[in-house]
Parts: sequence; C-alpha cells; structure tokens
Amino acid sequence: MLGLSSMDLNSRLNVTIAPAGMPRPVRTLLSYKNPIIANYMSAQMYMEFSASKIQWLENSRSSLSPGAIAGIVLGSVVAVLGCLCVFYWFWWKRRSEKEEDDVIEDWELEYWPHRISYEELSQATKGFCKDELLGAGGFGKVYKGILANKTEVAVKCVNHDSRQGIREFMAEILTIGRLQHKNLVQMKGWCRKGNELMIVYAYMPNGSLNKWIFDKPEKVMNWVDRRKVLADVAEGLNYLHHGWEQVVVHRDIKSSNVLLDGEMRGRLGDFGLAKLYSHGGVPNTTRVVGTLGYLAPEVVTRANPTAASDIYSFGVVVLEVACGRRPIDTGFVVEEEEVLIDWVRQKYREGRLCEAADDRIKGQYSEDEMEAMLNLGLTCCHPDPLRRPTMSEVVAVLLGENVDATPNELLAELTPRESNIRDRSDWVSEESDPLSAV
Repeated sequence: MLGLSSMDLNSRLNVTIAPAGMPRPVRTLLSYKNPIIANYMSAQMYMEFSASKIQWLENSRSSLSPGAIAGIVLGSVVAVLGCLCVFYWFWWKRRSEKEEDDVIEDWELEYWPHRISYEELSQATKGFCKDELLGAGGFGKVYKGILANKTEVAVKCVNHDSRQGIREFMAEILTIGRLQHKNLVQMKGWCRKGNELMIVYAYMPNGSLNKWIFDKPEKVMNWVDRRKVLADVAEGLNYLHHGWEQVVVHRDIKSSNVLLDGEMRGRLGDFGLAKLYSHGGVPNTTRVVGTLGYLAPEVVTRANPTAASDIYSFGVVVLEVACGRRPIDTGFVVEEEEVLIDWVRQKYREGRLCEAADDRIKGQYSEDEMEAMLNLGLTCCHPDPLRRPTMSEVVAVLLGENVDATPNELLAELTPRESNIRDRSDWVSEESDPLSAV
C-alpha cells in the first residue's frame, strides 16, 4: 500500500492512497496549504505501509503445535460454555422465584383485593431499613412504612419453613383480618414472597401499653387513661369471643400487644397465634404457645386454649396496669421477688389489697375503685377456668359509670374468696406450673 503526496503551484499539499503499482487516485483524502511546504516537498512523493504485524502473528501461530492449538481452542470453548451455564442458572433461579411469588394460588384468590406488592412494601419501608424497625419477636420483625398513598402502616414479616405452614397461617390470619372492630388493630393488607408472609397493619403512633407503664417512661400513664385502655381491650376481646360467627382465641394477650392510637385509646393487636373454632366447640391444637407469665394453667397441662384462657391473660394485664409491675419482675428485693398474681393474692388474704396499687398514681383513684379493679383481675386469673367471668361480664364491670359502682352481687360472685384461693404450691402440683412453659 502506498501513500502518495503531491504539491501544486499554490503550495498546497494533496494526499491520496492507492495500492502499489496503481495510478494515483483522482480523489484527494487530505489537503493542506502553506507556502513553507515548498521548502520540504517535491512535486511527487511516496510513503509505503508494511504488514509487519500480520507477519508476527503468523510467525507466532506457526510456533504452536497442533495439540497446543487444539487445547487452547477446547479450553476456550469450555470456559465460554461454563460462563453461559452459570449465567443461565442465575437467570433461571431469579425468574423462577419471581414467577413463584407472582402466581396467585386458588386459596389466595379470596384475599386478592388486599394484596400489596413486595416492591411497594420495600419502598414504603426504605428497603426494610433497620432505622424503620419498630420491634422484633419470635415470629418476625415489624417495620414502619409509608405507602404510596401516604398511609402510615406497620409491616410485620413472618417466616415459615414450609408452604403448607404458610398456607394454614395465612388462611387464619387473613380470616381474622376480615374482623371489624374499633378496638382491634386493623389489617390493611398482606404480601407473600416465597415462604415469607408480610402482614400490613394500621400504624399505632403511641406504641404499646407496656412502654407507658414500665421501663421508666418519661410520662407515666395516669389512672383515668389506664382504665380507658383496659375497657377498650375488654371490648375488643369480647368481640372476638362473642361478636363474630366463630370464636377467636387470641392466645397472646399481654400489655405489649395492646397498642395505643393517636388518642391513647387501646387496640388489641398481633393475631399471629390466634385460633378460630365454632361456638360451643374447642380449637384444634396441641401446641403450647404464649408468653411466660400470662399462660393459664390449663393451657400448660392440656395445650387446650379457650376463651377462658384468654380471660386469664387479660386478668394478668389488669393486675399489671393497676400495680405497675410485670407478671414476673426480678427488680424487687428477694422477699418480694415473686409472681405478680401470687403477690396480689397474698395482699388480698391479708386484707391489704390496695397496697398492691402502683405508687406512682396514688391520689388519682378512690380506695374502693382500686380494690374493685384488683378484685376483677384476681377473678379473671382464677386457677379454675369455670370460675372465671366471661368477657361480657368483664365489659359490664369496666364500662359501668364507675368501677366501684358495679353491682355488689356480680363482684361477690366473681371475686375469689380466701377459701377458694389455694396456695400456688397446691394447685401447681395438680395442674403443673404455668410458668414452666417456654
């Protein structure tokens, strides 16, 4: 290949390219005008381009044996195929997971209108950021989120180890999600991703009841608000037991599951352990679940939760709220380091029941009013489930014009007498220790 250059009379340099032995092309590729060019250029000049690089490649190729060349080619082919296989596997796995999550199974169709996409929940919780974490427990984590319509929600993530398990759990939790009551935390929707189920609840800005009574809060809840919250929870629980087509046993009534809305009114939440059964029947379960300190004794011995076992747990909450103490509290001196129920029962035997009241709210209640509330808590915690009141009776007590104005006949019938309050050592030997369950 030759590069040809020529200079015309106007001191213009014209450059063309043509194969060796061929006449100079008519078309000029480059043109440059400068009078100085005449001092360095002749009328016709040539420049040759060699093919030395191609020659070097040919020399290198000729130095390899046919076996080496075959090995290089085969290795390259295997490497390329391996990369393609890995890429396809990742692509197939991601696509399969996405398709699995997107498939709506027959049993999900009933709840489809309330389904929220995983992408929307991820965006609402800022990618399930730890800064949005509201709390965590044995059944998963709860995050605060803001949906696209600016609604504040709480997103609870629950993992299951099998599709059958998540199907059963989802069927029950979403059935409960259809319940409508002002004192139940309302479920807004749900999302399923693989074996993870995300339940979306209304956000409760004031957190849980226990944070306003325990852990040295900045502002201790006053007695009037405590009574209102107890009445709210009682109404919600009464609806679960008597106000629907089936009996709903919550199975995890405790102060941390009582949530407070913007007006400090109580709402019962967290139905992750709830069971449904027909009125007059019993729930089909053999598994002991619940929280230490709130379990009724019959649940531990027979794993047979009923509405009466919910009432026992509610009675513990009543005593918590009235006394300002946890069901099991190790923060007291050794002489008083005992179970809350036993401690209040002892005060009852000694005729000093009002001494069990929370010292931080003294002067906010009458002695008769506090005594009636503590009596109600003890009655709900009676060791014999048949001696406990129904939630309808509890609501009647709490929604009276004043608690101390409740008909004496009702309290007299429901309040455990010293003769039927057995020492813990007596009834534990018969029914097993309710505090031994995990």
